[in-house]
Amino acid sequence: MKRFFEPLAAFEPGWVWLVGAGPGDPGLLSLYGAHAIQQADVIVYDALVTEDILGFAGPGVELRYAGKRGGKPSPSQRDISETLVELAREDKRVLRLKGGDPFVFGRGGEEALALVEAGVPFRVVPGITAGIGGLAYAGIAATHRDINHAIAFVTGHDASGAVPDTVDWAALSKGSPVLVVYMAMKHWPTIRERLIAAGRPAGEPVAFVCEATTAGQQVLETTLAASLEDLAESAIKPPAIVVVGGSVRLRAGLDWLGAMAGRTLTADPLAGVKR
Repeated sequence: MKRFFEPLAAFEPGWVWLVGAGPGDPGLLSLYGAHAIQQADVIVYDALVTEDILGFAGPGVELRYAGKRGGKPSPSQRDISETLVELAREDKRVLRLKGGDPFVFGRGGEEALALVEAGVPFRVVPGITAGIGGLAYAGIAATHRDINHAIAFVTGHDASGAVPDTVDWAALSKGSPVLVVYMAMKHWPTIRERLIAAGRPAGEPVAFVCEATTAGQQVLETTLAASLEDLAESAIKPPAIVVVGGSVRLRAGLDWLGAMAGRTLTADPLAGVKR
């Protein structure tokens, strides 16, 4: 295993590495990510980083939890950024480990700019975001030439915790056949209402993917019209991503995890659907 890490850049003391841990499955961690976890002196990690991934850490590493979960006490973004700066100035190899990708709704840009202001050197290691990896594990292709030539990724809440007013839901609805909404469950009734008001069909397929790529992954397939009732009757809870669009239909043919559990897949899941 050591030979895989030999050509990689050294993790030097006094540096901060902003690393994406991926959506949950430790097998989706990059080589650079695993390299950083094994070399770090201190790991400042998020709520969505799994214990399996933290298990790659070397002996004696200091683990600091800095998770943010809705409705629960959590450190401020300013406190986290200041902690990274302080630890780096102690000449430690500081790993900021974030679920998914640091620069996709992960506030990695804010933390990196704080390091720039403090004069702390840093490296960014991308990770597989849940909007890609989670869809793949749910058996939903992000793009398919018979369905969409565009896809939009959007957050379901802003820094205040409300549905972002800066998102033009009408434009998104008209411009992107497939929408992937992060952190949307709390405000799903409002988001759903805005999508329907913007012209999305009530019968359009919707999927909620909970705890994507982990052993606890759950997928709820529904429609915009039925989603509130179906969600209320289900056991689906955050963290989850929501997929809106025709690509959800592909799950009947691409649910490879379901096939491993005995599901019979359909070779043409779009049969009978207007293309």
